[in-house]
Amino acid sequence: MTQDINGPDGLVIESATEGTLAGWLAVHNELIPNATLTSAHARDRLARHQLLVALRGPQVVGGTTVRPPDDEPSVVTVIVRVRPAHQGVGIGSLLFQRAMEQAVAFDPTRIKTCVLASNERGMSFALRRGFIEVDRYVLDGDDVPFVDLAHPAPRTLLARRQPGSR
Repeated sequence: MTQDINGPDGLVIESATEGTLAGWLAVHNELIPNATLTSAHARDRLARHQLLVALRGPQVVGGTTVRPPDDEPSVVTVIVRVRPAHQGVGIGSLLFQRAMEQAVAFDPTRIKTCVLASNERGMSFALRRGFIEVDRYVLDGDDVPFVDLAHPAPRTLLARRQPGSR
């Protein structure tokens, strides 16, 4: 279990487990209401991806998904989600740092992320970190696009990690 107790106000960041997966799922579905997942989908993601949760006490206030390379060799997708009531206090930055540490293990040549277009704070978060839009698409039956973003120089993004950071 990966854990960091040095977050703001006793925030704990750890690897998602069967015990915290319902909280990870609740954060996902709150922030992406047009592409909600079931518990079975979440368990599948727990098996295939690296998931982190940010806990404030027993409450999951954020989470990440790190998708290892699959169809595109050496491309890793890093997604950070923080509940609106907990945004703007550094939780997303801490989650992003931890997710990037996980991504490094895959030695990626490209880092991607995906943000719901209506999520202005999420788009701003990605753009401030140097990601650029590469695609927009709408799921069948929906009208809010997803935005795929990629970092043009992922090695510099990976190098921004603090030496000795966990």
